[in-house]
Amino acid sequence: MAHATVYVGFTVPQLLRGASRIFPAHSALVALRHSAFCYCTVNSTIKSKRKMDHLERTANNFRQEVISQAKVCGITNESETVKRLRLAIADKDFTFKAGQWVDFFIPGVSVVGGFSICSSPGLLERERILELAVKHTVHPPAYWIHTECTLDSEVALRVGGDFFFDPQPGDSPVELVLIAGGVGINPLFSILLHIADLHGYQEGKGNGYKMGTAKLYYSAKNTSELLFKKNILGLMNAFPGKITCRFHVTQQRSQICKELQPHVTEGRISEKDLEKHVSKDTLWYICGPPPMIESISKLLSNIGVPRNCIFFEKWW
Repeated sequence: MAHATVYVGFTVPQLLRGASRIFPAHSALVALRHSAFCYCTVNSTIKSKRKMDHLERTANNFRQEVISQAKVCGITNESETVKRLRLAIADKDFTFKAGQWVDFFIPGVSVVGGFSICSSPGLLERERILELAVKHTVHPPAYWIHTECTLDSEVALRVGGDFFFDPQPGDSPVELVLIAGGVGINPLFSILLHIADLHGYQEGKGNGYKMGTAKLYYSAKNTSELLFKKNILGLMNAFPGKITCRFHVTQQRSQICKELQPHVTEGRISEKDLEKHVSKDTLWYICGPPPMIESISKLLSNIGVPRNCIFFEKWW
């Protein structure tokens, strides 16, 4: 599985839209800031269960009942190790929220995959298209995508996940800080694209949800491993001041191209980077390797970010 939600020390039930706050006792504090924002908070050490199957690992997560057929209509190399799939879905009942994942059923493969969606709900509404970006591993579903999947291959999908951003027109505006590590960019890129759709709708129609600013911090070993970088630069150009990004690279060996140079910092995401965004109206979404989530969450705690403003998605 590429991504999954992890509950640390407790189980979060399916949250109903009408709920406003949930307060588990003592060390496990979970709060729902808006009915549109569903998440888990960090409470001590994050433990990874790498050997668990995707369906077992996510058994307590929300899942839609519908399983829909999909046909592969595009395959591109997003990087040397990541393939980007475009899937056509005719089923009008198939919907998702930005940040969620899909169960990925492959004919002839007994193992069910789990991959975060990297496209926006708007693309599905407009074109009935969904996109996934899958890293090469020996895990059967990912291995099938990299070695056997072709145009017109047929699969089945089921949406799940409690990590999403789905504001409604009556909700109060918020500022978002998205923090991604490696292929943990997938659900956050979906959220970023959804934010762009919200800004575009607001500018075109003058109504709907009034989105605040969004800042993406995206860390990878080097610039060749930064997925969607051209798309992200395009969003920054299309919505100046409303969508911004800082790329961080930790093991860069080659020269950084001129287009990226103004937006790249060599080194890890730091407290100094994040403290400028702390406010009562800021929500923080994190997705990446477990050690990164733990370190960033501790950093946010150190600079005074309330736990109920931190959402995270953990990947294996």
